[in-house]
Amino acid sequence: MTSTPSPIEAAFALLQQGRVVEAEELMARELQAVTAQHGHGSQAWASAQCDLGNVLLNADQLDRAIECYRNAVTASADDPQFRKDHLTYRLNLGQALRMAGRLDESEAELRRGAQDRMAFYGREHPGYAFGLESLADVLLQRGDLRQARQVVEETLDNFWRNGHPHVAQALALRAEVVAAEATGEPLFPPMDQLPDALVEQVARSVLDRHGQGDPATVLNALVTVLEARLGPDHQATLNALSMLANSGRDRGDQAGRVDAIQRVLASYDRQGLAEQALMAALGLAMAQSEVGDEDGALHTYASAYTRAERIGTPELASQVLRNWGLALREAGQAHLAEQRLGEAVAQARRGGDGETLGRADVALGLFLQHEGRLEQARTVLEEGLSVLDPVHPDAMIGRSHLGAVLDGRTCGCGDMESTITDAFRDFVAGRLPADLLARLDVAIVDGDFKIDVALRREPTQDELERLNGAVQSAHAEFRRRLTSRRG
Repeated sequence: MTSTPSPIEAAFALLQQGRVVEAEELMARELQAVTAQHGHGSQAWASAQCDLGNVLLNADQLDRAIECYRNAVTASADDPQFRKDHLTYRLNLGQALRMAGRLDESEAELRRGAQDRMAFYGREHPGYAFGLESLADVLLQRGDLRQARQVVEETLDNFWRNGHPHVAQALALRAEVVAAEATGEPLFPPMDQLPDALVEQVARSVLDRHGQGDPATVLNALVTVLEARLGPDHQATLNALSMLANSGRDRGDQAGRVDAIQRVLASYDRQGLAEQALMAALGLAMAQSEVGDEDGALHTYASAYTRAERIGTPELASQVLRNWGLALREAGQAHLAEQRLGEAVAQARRGGDGETLGRADVALGLFLQHEGRLEQARTVLEEGLSVLDPVHPDAMIGRSHLGAVLDGRTCGCGDMESTITDAFRDFVAGRLPADLLARLDVAIVDGDFKIDVALRREPTQDELERLNGAVQSAHAEFRRRLTSRRG
């Protein structure tokens, strides 16, 4: 018999499905129910505030998460029976403040939390080390490397003596601190006596931190350790190389990025992992384009399509053809570009996946628009938008370009900001009672959203909370669009 998931378990399941608003609404309802049953400020209320904060944190809504954690800390501060829960709430608050860049506040909360943990657990207990670890992290971000090194070494020593599995996370953090100090000493201590599983956990911990501080130095050191200990074809090694490639793109180290992807591709070929090798080949082609190796990129796309044909999956073939067609367009080979983009649409229709078809349609529609074939472009773009999620990045681009097509324009590609603000407005309005909003004006000012709301009537408290939550969710959902617009 399977048990019914708790509200927080159900909310995180929704988050994993990308259903952010539903997850928030579920936990907001749970908080209301707990408040009605146990009262505002109760321990149950504090726990529900923490759960809601955890959901908001994972939905990139830091300010609201911080408010929830602070509520939980305040409610639980004076009850010794719930002292352990209070320590968790304060740790969450300090970490959220760090993630929000509010480092002074974060350090103050984490220092107090570490002191409280030492009083509660004692210096030798791993419960104290959890507080130290977060404190070392914020000290690293503040550039206080001397204190960060001292605190992280105490953290590592504690976990190591206790045989605690969190030693892996401490080793990852220590590597970043040592890299920032730039003393030339090894970033990782000898791991000969550690079991393979713990070495793999160290690797996952480094990658989970996304290479904060000096990512290239840490990742290169990690790859060296993993290749020597686990081998060049171990998945942990390949994951580290993939992160190194992504880091190279972010740093502008395109040559390093190409080298890392080539090593991953060679490994997948050695292992006979066809689909993984295909995705690596697509990444290699993109990297070659960005480094200016146009001929190399086109050759890689051609070989990737041969790989896709051998695999025989229409969705993969469509993805390769779409990217290949876009690269051919950039190379000025319009005839071949149209041929590949048309084939991408045909393959997507064979496969039946809506997102694959929508992306292929948008790519072909943009090409046709720029070629001046507006009626054809309109038909293709409308098909693409009919199957794409309205908030999908390609749907935003397609909607913007369709607006230009309807205006009879072959370039300019529409007003992307208006497309985003319209989608923002629809996103909020669709989550509220139809008779509540009189006006919802959305504008983009200095790279962020400016909202002006007029209501038809006095809202209930629940409706006001839904309005605020919908606006916050829209901010989180659409802010990424502002930083990733494409023409």
